[in-house]
Amino acid sequence: MKASRLFQQDILSATQFTRSDLEDISERTLKLREMPRKKRRKLLQDIVITDLFYEPSSRTSSSFESAAKYLGGNVIAINGVEYSSVSKGETLEDTVRTFQSYSDLIVLRHKETGAAERAARVMKKPLINAGDGEGEHPTQALLDIFTITQELGDIDGLTITMVGDLKRGRTVHALAKLLSLYRVRLRFVSPRVLAMPEEIKTYLHEHRVPFEESHSLEASLSDSDVVYMTRTQRERPTGNKADDDAIQSARQFVLNRDLMKRTMKKRMIVMHPFPRNEEIALDVDADPRAAYFRQIENGLYIRMALLTMVLGTN
Repeated sequence: MKASRLFQQDILSATQFTRSDLEDISERTLKLREMPRKKRRKLLQDIVITDLFYEPSSRTSSSFESAAKYLGGNVIAINGVEYSSVSKGETLEDTVRTFQSYSDLIVLRHKETGAAERAARVMKKPLINAGDGEGEHPTQALLDIFTITQELGDIDGLTITMVGDLKRGRTVHALAKLLSLYRVRLRFVSPRVLAMPEEIKTYLHEHRVPFEESHSLEASLSDSDVVYMTRTQRERPTGNKADDDAIQSARQFVLNRDLMKRTMKKRMIVMHPFPRNEEIALDVDADPRAAYFRQIENGLYIRMALLTMVLGTN
Protein backbone atom coordinates (compact mmCIF):
# COMPACT_ATOMS: atom_id res chain seq x y z
CA MET A 1 0.00 0.00 0.00
CA LYS A 2 1.36 3.40 -0.99
CA ALA A 3 2.27 6.13 1.49
CA SER A 4 -0.61 8.43 2.34
CA ARG A 5 -0.96 12.21 2.31
CA LEU A 6 -2.58 11.73 5.73
CA PHE A 7 0.65 10.46 7.31
CA GLN A 8 1.04 12.02 10.78
CA GLN A 9 -1.88 14.38 10.08
CA ASP A 10 -4.70 15.22 12.48
CA ILE A 11 -8.19 14.21 11.36
CA LEU A 12 -10.30 17.12 12.59
CA SER A 13 -12.89 18.10 9.98
CA ALA A 14 -14.53 16.93 6.79
CA THR A 15 -13.26 20.12 5.14
CA GLN A 16 -9.66 18.85 5.15
CA PHE A 17 -10.36 16.09 2.62
CA THR A 18 -10.22 16.22 -1.16
CA ARG A 19 -12.08 13.88 -3.46
CA SER A 20 -8.74 12.20 -4.18
CA ASP A 21 -8.33 11.60 -0.43
CA LEU A 22 -11.73 9.90 -0.31
CA GLU A 23 -10.77 7.66 -3.21
CA ASP A 24 -7.50 6.73 -1.45
CA ILE A 25 -9.34 5.99 1.80
CA SER A 26 -11.87 3.85 -0.04
CA GLU A 27 -9.10 1.94 -1.83
CA ARG A 28 -7.26 1.31 1.45
CA THR A 29 -10.49 0.25 3.15
CA LEU A 30 -11.30 -2.32 0.48
CA LYS A 31 -7.77 -3.77 0.63
CA LEU A 32 -7.91 -4.12 4.42
CA ARG A 33 -11.36 -5.69 4.28
CA GLU A 34 -10.06 -8.41 1.96
CA MET A 35 -6.66 -8.85 3.61
CA PRO A 36 -6.12 -12.08 5.60
CA ARG A 37 -6.44 -11.45 9.33
CA LYS A 38 -2.97 -12.84 10.05
CA LYS A 39 -1.39 -10.32 7.67
CA ARG A 40 -3.47 -7.41 9.01
CA ARG A 41 -2.27 -8.05 12.55
CA LYS A 42 1.25 -7.02 11.57
CA LEU A 43 0.29 -3.52 10.46
CA LEU A 44 0.05 -1.83 13.87
CA GLN A 45 2.41 -4.02 15.90
CA ASP A 46 3.99 -2.06 18.78
CA ILE A 47 1.59 0.87 18.16
CA VAL A 48 -0.40 2.25 21.13
CA ILE A 49 -3.59 4.27 20.67
CA THR A 50 -5.52 6.17 23.34
CA ASP A 51 -9.32 6.27 23.07
CA LEU A 52 -10.13 9.37 25.13
CA PHE A 53 -13.90 9.76 25.34
CA TYR A 54 -15.34 12.57 27.45
CA GLU A 55 -18.84 11.56 26.34
CA PRO A 56 -20.43 8.11 26.55
CA SER A 57 -19.92 6.05 23.42
CA SER A 58 -20.30 2.43 22.47
CA ARG A 59 -20.10 2.22 18.68
CA THR A 60 -17.38 4.78 17.92
CA SER A 61 -15.11 3.88 20.83
CA SER A 62 -15.50 0.14 20.24
CA SER A 63 -15.01 0.63 16.51
CA PHE A 64 -11.66 2.39 16.99
CA GLU A 65 -10.59 -0.09 19.65
CA SER A 66 -11.50 -3.06 17.45
CA ALA A 67 -9.79 -1.47 14.44
CA ALA A 68 -6.55 -1.05 16.38
CA LYS A 69 -6.64 -4.57 17.80
CA TYR A 70 -7.46 -6.21 14.46
CA LEU A 71 -4.32 -4.49 13.16
CA GLY A 72 -2.20 -5.78 16.05
CA GLY A 73 -2.11 -2.54 18.04
CA ASN A 74 -2.74 -1.82 21.71
CA VAL A 75 -5.38 0.50 23.15
CA ILE A 76 -5.64 2.63 26.27
CA ALA A 77 -9.43 2.92 26.54
CA ILE A 78 -10.96 5.74 28.59
CA ASN A 79 -14.69 5.78 27.95
CA GLY A 80 -16.09 8.39 30.31
CA VAL A 81 -13.72 10.57 32.33
CA GLU A 82 -15.50 10.62 35.69
CA TYR A 83 -12.81 8.39 37.22
CA SER A 84 -9.86 10.18 35.65
CA SER A 85 -7.91 13.29 36.62
CA VAL A 86 -10.48 15.34 34.70
CA SER A 87 -12.75 14.90 37.73
CA LYS A 88 -10.01 16.66 39.73
CA GLY A 89 -10.11 19.68 37.45
CA GLU A 90 -7.45 18.78 34.88
CA THR A 91 -7.72 20.74 31.63
CA LEU A 92 -8.23 19.12 28.24
CA GLU A 93 -4.83 20.42 27.15
CA ASP A 94 -3.04 18.81 30.10
CA THR A 95 -4.91 15.54 29.60
CA VAL A 96 -3.97 15.15 25.93
CA ARG A 97 -0.37 16.19 26.60
CA THR A 98 -0.20 13.45 29.21
CA PHE A 99 -1.71 10.69 27.08
CA GLN A 100 0.38 11.50 24.03
CA SER A 101 3.34 10.56 26.23
CA TYR A 102 1.88 7.06 26.50
CA SER A 103 0.67 6.52 22.95
CA ASP A 104 1.24 7.15 19.25
CA LEU A 105 -2.20 8.64 18.51
CA ILE A 106 -5.22 9.92 20.43
CA VAL A 107 -8.85 9.44 19.38
CA LEU A 108 -10.86 12.17 21.14
CA ARG A 109 -14.57 12.64 21.72
CA HIS A 110 -15.63 15.71 23.67
CA LYS A 111 -18.85 17.46 24.59
CA GLU A 112 -17.59 20.91 23.53
CA THR A 113 -17.62 22.10 19.92
CA GLY A 114 -14.07 22.88 18.82
CA ALA A 115 -12.44 20.73 21.51
CA ALA A 116 -10.60 18.56 18.99
CA GLU A 117 -8.96 21.60 17.40
CA ARG A 118 -7.99 22.92 20.85
CA ALA A 119 -6.40 19.61 21.76
CA ALA A 120 -4.55 19.29 18.46
CA ARG A 121 -2.91 22.70 18.92
CA VAL A 122 -0.93 21.49 21.96
CA MET A 123 -0.13 17.98 20.71
CA LYS A 124 2.94 16.71 18.88
CA LYS A 125 1.29 13.44 17.85
CA PRO A 126 -1.77 12.89 15.64
CA LEU A 127 -5.30 13.32 16.92
CA ILE A 128 -8.52 11.97 15.40
CA ASN A 129 -11.74 13.83 16.14
CA ALA A 130 -14.40 11.27 17.12
CA GLY A 131 -17.06 13.95 17.64
CA ASP A 132 -16.92 17.35 19.31
CA GLY A 133 -20.19 18.68 20.72
CA GLU A 134 -22.47 19.94 17.97
CA GLY A 135 -19.50 20.36 15.64
CA GLU A 136 -18.38 17.48 13.44
CA HIS A 137 -17.86 13.74 13.35
CA PRO A 138 -15.51 13.39 10.36
CA THR A 139 -14.83 9.65 10.57
CA GLN A 140 -18.58 8.96 10.58
CA ALA A 141 -18.89 11.05 7.42
CA LEU A 142 -16.07 9.06 5.81
CA LEU A 143 -17.80 5.76 6.51
CA ASP A 144 -21.08 7.25 5.26
CA ILE A 145 -19.47 8.21 1.94
CA PHE A 146 -17.93 4.75 1.66
CA THR A 147 -21.31 3.13 2.41
CA ILE A 148 -23.11 5.14 -0.28
CA THR A 149 -20.53 4.22 -2.91
CA GLN A 150 -20.60 0.55 -1.92
CA GLU A 151 -24.41 0.42 -1.97
CA LEU A 152 -25.20 2.61 -5.00
CA GLY A 153 -21.99 2.64 -7.00
CA ASP A 154 -21.59 6.40 -7.46
CA ILE A 155 -22.51 9.54 -5.54
CA ASP A 156 -22.63 12.03 -8.42
CA GLY A 157 -26.22 12.70 -9.44
CA LEU A 158 -27.85 11.45 -6.23
CA THR A 159 -30.58 13.11 -4.18
CA ILE A 160 -29.70 12.74 -0.50
CA THR A 161 -32.31 13.53 2.15
CA MET A 162 -31.26 14.13 5.76
CA VAL A 163 -33.99 13.84 8.38
CA GLY A 164 -34.42 14.75 12.06
CA ASP A 165 -32.24 16.74 14.43
CA LEU A 166 -30.11 18.53 11.86
CA LYS A 167 -29.26 21.43 14.16
CA ARG A 168 -27.35 19.43 16.76
CA GLY A 169 -26.47 16.29 14.80
CA ARG A 170 -22.73 16.50 14.14
CA THR A 171 -22.86 13.50 11.78
CA VAL A 172 -24.98 15.38 9.22
CA HIS A 173 -22.82 18.50 9.54
CA ALA A 174 -19.71 16.58 8.51
CA LEU A 175 -21.51 14.56 5.85
CA ALA A 176 -22.99 17.67 4.20
CA LYS A 177 -19.49 19.16 3.93
CA LEU A 178 -18.04 15.99 2.40
CA LEU A 179 -20.91 15.78 -0.08
CA SER A 180 -19.94 19.23 -1.39
CA LEU A 181 -17.15 17.38 -3.24
CA TYR A 182 -19.78 15.66 -5.42
CA ARG A 183 -22.58 16.66 -7.80
CA VAL A 184 -25.52 16.01 -5.50
CA ARG A 185 -28.83 17.54 -4.48
CA LEU A 186 -29.44 17.73 -0.74
CA ARG A 187 -32.72 17.94 1.11
CA PHE A 188 -33.06 18.76 4.81
CA VAL A 189 -36.21 17.56 6.59
CA SER A 190 -36.72 18.70 10.19
CA PRO A 191 -38.85 20.78 12.52
CA ARG A 192 -37.96 24.46 12.10
CA VAL A 193 -36.29 24.54 15.52
CA LEU A 194 -33.97 21.70 14.49
CA ALA A 195 -33.07 23.00 11.01
CA MET A 196 -29.59 22.63 9.56
CA PRO A 197 -27.37 25.43 10.98
CA GLU A 198 -26.83 28.54 8.89
CA GLU A 199 -23.08 27.90 8.95
CA ILE A 200 -23.55 24.62 7.06
CA LYS A 201 -26.00 26.14 4.59
CA THR A 202 -23.58 29.00 3.93
CA TYR A 203 -20.82 26.46 3.30
CA LEU A 204 -23.03 24.66 0.79
CA HIS A 205 -23.92 27.94 -0.95
CA GLU A 206 -20.22 28.80 -1.24
CA HIS A 207 -19.54 25.39 -2.79
CA ARG A 208 -22.57 25.65 -5.12
CA VAL A 209 -24.35 22.62 -3.71
CA PRO A 210 -28.11 22.82 -4.35
CA PHE A 211 -30.28 22.08 -1.34
CA GLU A 212 -33.83 22.58 -0.16
CA GLU A 213 -35.56 22.44 3.20
CA SER A 214 -38.80 20.67 4.05
CA HIS A 215 -40.94 19.93 7.08
CA SER A 216 -42.72 16.91 5.58
CA LEU A 217 -41.06 13.51 5.59
CA GLU A 218 -43.53 11.72 3.33
CA ALA A 219 -43.37 14.43 0.67
CA SER A 220 -39.58 14.16 0.59
CA LEU A 221 -39.12 10.45 -0.02
CA SER A 222 -40.26 9.59 -3.55
CA ASP A 223 -37.16 10.86 -5.39
CA SER A 224 -34.59 10.23 -2.66
CA ASP A 225 -31.67 7.92 -3.40
CA VAL A 226 -30.42 8.09 0.19
CA VAL A 227 -32.54 8.80 3.26
CA TYR A 228 -30.29 9.57 6.22
CA MET A 229 -32.30 9.40 9.44
CA THR A 230 -31.10 10.87 12.75
CA ARG A 231 -32.33 10.74 16.32
CA THR A 232 -33.31 13.73 18.44
CA GLN A 233 -30.31 14.78 20.55
CA ARG A 234 -32.14 14.94 23.85
CA GLU A 235 -28.88 15.07 25.77
CA ARG A 236 -28.24 18.54 24.28
CA PRO A 237 -31.04 20.79 25.58
CA THR A 238 -31.29 24.20 23.96
CA GLY A 239 -31.87 26.02 27.24
CA ASN A 240 -35.08 27.49 25.81
CA LYS A 241 -38.22 25.77 27.10
CA ALA A 242 -40.30 26.77 24.07
CA ASP A 243 -37.67 25.30 21.75
CA ASP A 244 -37.33 22.14 23.82
CA ASP A 245 -41.10 21.69 23.73
CA ALA A 246 -41.13 22.22 19.97
CA ILE A 247 -38.43 19.60 19.56
CA GLN A 248 -40.98 16.99 20.53
CA SER A 249 -42.42 17.53 17.07
CA ALA A 250 -39.42 15.65 15.70
CA ARG A 251 -41.29 12.51 16.68
CA GLN A 252 -43.50 13.01 13.65
CA PHE A 253 -40.56 12.02 11.43
CA VAL A 254 -40.81 8.25 11.73
CA LEU A 255 -39.91 5.88 8.93
CA ASN A 256 -41.78 2.58 8.86
CA ARG A 257 -42.23 -0.27 6.41
CA ASP A 258 -45.60 0.94 5.16
CA LEU A 259 -44.24 4.41 4.38
CA MET A 260 -41.28 2.89 2.53
CA LYS A 261 -43.54 0.63 0.50
CA ARG A 262 -45.87 3.48 -0.50
CA THR A 263 -43.36 6.20 -1.27
CA MET A 264 -39.77 5.06 -1.86
CA LYS A 265 -37.86 3.86 -4.90
CA LYS A 266 -36.86 0.22 -5.25
CA ARG A 267 -33.19 1.17 -5.62
CA MET A 268 -32.28 3.45 -2.74
CA ILE A 269 -30.91 3.09 0.78
CA VAL A 270 -31.82 4.12 4.32
CA MET A 271 -28.93 5.10 6.60
CA HIS A 272 -28.62 6.05 10.27
CA PRO A 273 -25.52 6.86 12.38
CA PHE A 274 -27.08 5.16 15.44
CA PRO A 275 -28.11 4.88 18.19
CA ARG A 276 -31.68 5.01 16.97
CA ASN A 277 -34.73 5.79 19.04
CA GLU A 278 -38.24 5.79 17.54
CA GLU A 279 -37.35 7.41 14.20
CA ILE A 280 -36.94 4.08 12.33
CA ALA A 281 -39.48 1.38 13.14
CA LEU A 282 -38.11 -2.11 13.73
CA ASP A 283 -40.12 -3.46 10.79
CA VAL A 284 -37.78 -1.55 8.43
CA ASP A 285 -34.82 -3.74 9.40
CA ALA A 286 -35.93 -6.60 7.14
CA ASP A 287 -36.08 -4.36 4.06
CA PRO A 288 -32.95 -4.83 1.89
CA ARG A 289 -32.84 -1.06 1.42
CA ALA A 290 -32.06 -0.68 5.14
CA ALA A 291 -28.29 -0.21 4.97
CA TYR A 292 -27.57 0.95 8.52
CA PHE A 293 -26.15 -2.30 9.92
CA ARG A 294 -23.89 -2.61 6.87
CA GLN A 295 -23.00 1.04 7.47
CA ILE A 296 -21.93 0.19 11.04
CA GLU A 297 -19.68 -2.63 9.83
CA ASN A 298 -18.10 -0.30 7.27
CA GLY A 299 -17.06 1.93 10.17
CA LEU A 300 -14.65 -0.72 11.41
CA TYR A 301 -12.81 -0.97 8.09
CA ILE A 302 -12.79 2.79 7.46
CA ARG A 303 -11.17 3.35 10.88
CA MET A 304 -8.66 0.59 10.21
CA ALA A 305 -7.76 2.40 6.98
CA LEU A 306 -7.39 5.77 8.70
CA LEU A 307 -5.17 4.38 11.45
CA THR A 308 -2.80 2.80 8.94
CA MET A 309 -2.75 5.93 6.78
CA VAL A 310 -2.10 8.35 9.66
CA LEU A 311 0.46 6.13 11.36
CA GLY A 312 2.21 5.28 8.12
CA THR A 313 2.04 1.49 8.26
CA ASN A 314 2.14 -0.58 5.08
